[in-house]
Amino acid sequence: MSEIVDLTVYGEEFTADPYPIYAKLREQGPVHRVRTVDNGELWLVVGHEAVRSALADPRFSKNWRILDPLTELNSISANMLEADPPHHTRLRKLVAREFTGRRVEALQPRIQQITDELLDAMLPLGRADLVDALAFPLPMTVICELLGVPSLDRDAFRHWSNVIVGQTGDEVEQAAVEAMGAYLVQLIEDKRCSAPADDLMSALLRARDEDGDQLSAEELVGMAFLLLVAGHETTVNLISNGVLALLRHPAQLAELRADPSLLDGAVEEMLRYDGPVETSTWRFTSEPVDIGGTVIPAGQPVLVALASADRDPARFEQPDTFDIHRSAQGHLAFGHGIHYCLGAPLARIEGRTAIRTLLDRCPELALDADPATLTWRPGMLIRGVHRLPVRY
Repeated sequence: MSEIVDLTVYGEEFTADPYPIYAKLREQGPVHRVRTVDNGELWLVVGHEAVRSALADPRFSKNWRILDPLTELNSISANMLEADPPHHTRLRKLVAREFTGRRVEALQPRIQQITDELLDAMLPLGRADLVDALAFPLPMTVICELLGVPSLDRDAFRHWSNVIVGQTGDEVEQAAVEAMGAYLVQLIEDKRCSAPADDLMSALLRARDEDGDQLSAEELVGMAFLLLVAGHETTVNLISNGVLALLRHPAQLAELRADPSLLDGAVEEMLRYDGPVETSTWRFTSEPVDIGGTVIPAGQPVLVALASADRDPARFEQPDTFDIHRSAQGHLAFGHGIHYCLGAPLARIEGRTAIRTLLDRCPELALDADPATLTWRPGMLIRGVHRLPVRY
């Protein structure tokens, strides 16, 4: 077994800026045993080539029972992100047919309308927390409307989601899991009893493949959890991290304002430079796996560091430089392989719309806090600030 790298010694330094630590680990090799604050000891894969390979390697299973055969999974775990083929294939097939590019593109006018309404409410104030005013309510409203659940208790849901993705592994997280599971069961039952509608949740309730297969009650809960949480968490932090990067690089911001055609590439650079997902969700070795001469034994928990991959100098020149002119193709912010983020097109549309409209309507946009005072969300899954104070 490899020597353990104790990440806990870095404390808040690692949470606020993990990239220098990931750089040191990359220099030493592509895989390390690490000790973390919330999740104990595990294996961490770093570097672009190793991360991309691991994400596509079927020996890295999503089956929690590899770690403990007696593990009892809750209903929100019955989703395709926590499943291997052929079960994953079946679940993704049933939802992907409803989550089409055409459906996502058709949302563009509504995304613009929601963005404008949120900014209409924000701009008279002169200053705001951009997370609360725009970055959170935009994707949450969009995914709720897409699913057909506009009555969602968003404050409660946001709390549960933040706790769960924080991966604290404590009683608070377990309580949030149970509360969200119970809430989603009732939400789906209400939807089942309501009149048929043209929304994604209704479609999932009706969805069958050519063999007559459909989602079970537990799978519907798991799918609702995945779509609602992943459907807003990624975009919240794409918008807030992206705007923060622009505000901390005024020359880049000025160039983007001067040439809006740079926006698509700028969003890809935001995803690469400080993406919303720091590490992938848990994987478990189904057999011994050799990475760069280090063998991870069977039955071990593994995290794959997307943030490390996207700052790897072997893949991106001067990776710690934010450059909206860069060709950021090949970044792994949305993952890779069979678990590549199904909602990536929606996140991109929302991110582009929010950032373009914000810059258009706020020519004097500036950070309203010392960057050193910003606090970052805990855990190694989601990367984003709690608040982003801005003035305009």
